[in-house]
Amino acid sequence: MSLNVVIMAAGKGTRMRSALPKVLHKLAGKPLLHHVLATTHELAPQQTVLITGHGSAAVEASAAGPGRVFARQMPQLGTGHAVQQAVPLLDDAATTTLILNGDVPLIAPATARALAAASGGQALALLTVTLDDATGYGRILRTPDGARVLGIVEHKDASEAQRGIREVYTGMMAAPTAALKRWVMALDNKNAQGEFYLTDIVAMAVADGVPVVSASVSDDTEVLGVNSPAQLAELERRLQRRQADAWLDAGVRLADPARFDQRGTLHCGTDVEIDINCIFEGTVTLGNEVRIGAHCVIRNAVIGDGVVIHPFTHIDGDKDGVQVGAGSLIGPFARLRPGAVLGTEVHIGNFVEVKNSQLANGAKANHLAYLGDATVGERVNFGAGSITANYDGANKHRTTIEADVHVGSNCVLIAPVTLGAGGTIGGGSTIAKNTPPGQLTVARAKQVSLTGWQRPVKPPKA
Repeated sequence: MSLNVVIMAAGKGTRMRSALPKVLHKLAGKPLLHHVLATTHELAPQQTVLITGHGSAAVEASAAGPGRVFARQMPQLGTGHAVQQAVPLLDDAATTTLILNGDVPLIAPATARALAAASGGQALALLTVTLDDATGYGRILRTPDGARVLGIVEHKDASEAQRGIREVYTGMMAAPTAALKRWVMALDNKNAQGEFYLTDIVAMAVADGVPVVSASVSDDTEVLGVNSPAQLAELERRLQRRQADAWLDAGVRLADPARFDQRGTLHCGTDVEIDINCIFEGTVTLGNEVRIGAHCVIRNAVIGDGVVIHPFTHIDGDKDGVQVGAGSLIGPFARLRPGAVLGTEVHIGNFVEVKNSQLANGAKANHLAYLGDATVGERVNFGAGSITANYDGANKHRTTIEADVHVGSNCVLIAPVTLGAGGTIGGGSTIAKNTPPGQLTVARAKQVSLTGWQRPVKPPKA
């Protein structure tokens, strides 16, 4: 099918009470508009025209991509006026033009494709849904037998009887491109709002003898728009519950599907368990038999088989990613930052932070430690309170800890430095030079006790 797609993205979204353009508010971690663009991409149109207005520069920068062009609607004088701005950019070779809304993010590719097919370049096709509460939506007017669509009446212009109609127009349609151009340029604004209504083209189609058909959607989640923070929150929960149910069907054990958030792409192996209030962002892969404790945030990470992530752990791979090897134990209250690569059976305990560091198989840092820009060998034990001092105020430097080193508590390793294999660093040491393998290295001041010393006291009050 040869297809144009027009996406309405010009609205200010006054009820959002935000300086951010409405279509850039996020649902499941990405802007509303990006959800619609993902659906559009599946349709492979000849041309995608985005109509922008409020915050146009930000919207266009966010949505720019191959095959996308922009038409600005300034001022915003209604939906028909918006499509008028797109008319010069429509590809005449595309026999059908599909019109979608940038603030209706969950329209499925199959639904959009069916709507375009219902038009087929010959008919005006309207996407409709039946709602229990149709307040605010344009009502579908039909012949007495219900067989044919006669028009759409906007809620503000509808009579009391018409407001009782529950079949409503979703704001999305498909039309023959040539006829659409002719109809929208003939629109006027003689209505209660003084706006150019796109829905008025239905009567024009009827007058021209062009069939007006409907395609209906059964799941109203697909056609719900976002006009307020409350509506955005409602749609977020609907989407998250849909995703949670899909994971339950796939065999993932969710402690409570109502307290699950996937804000990106998640891959799960078999026998995965996820406790409450966990958030997955970016691209996350969980291997077989992974257990995620409550209140964890995981972003851009690959978690190996059999890993246990205890509660309140924060894993943020950002652009560099995080990798956790099979059988590792992480947390609680641990933080893995970009570039953390952990081998098998690594232990990262409570209040331990790892950044841009590689820990080989069996390495452990169980308490209150920082490992930044470090290469850590197999079976290293990194003591409580110890850190790598990797930053000299201008540049980052690397610490190398070879296999089987034991670093005592409260040590400072001043990079660049290498700790030789099998060595031991005495607790409380500050290490600024390379240490030999297999030896105990201690670098701390000699302990002394001063006789006759008295603790200062406060002078007596006057």
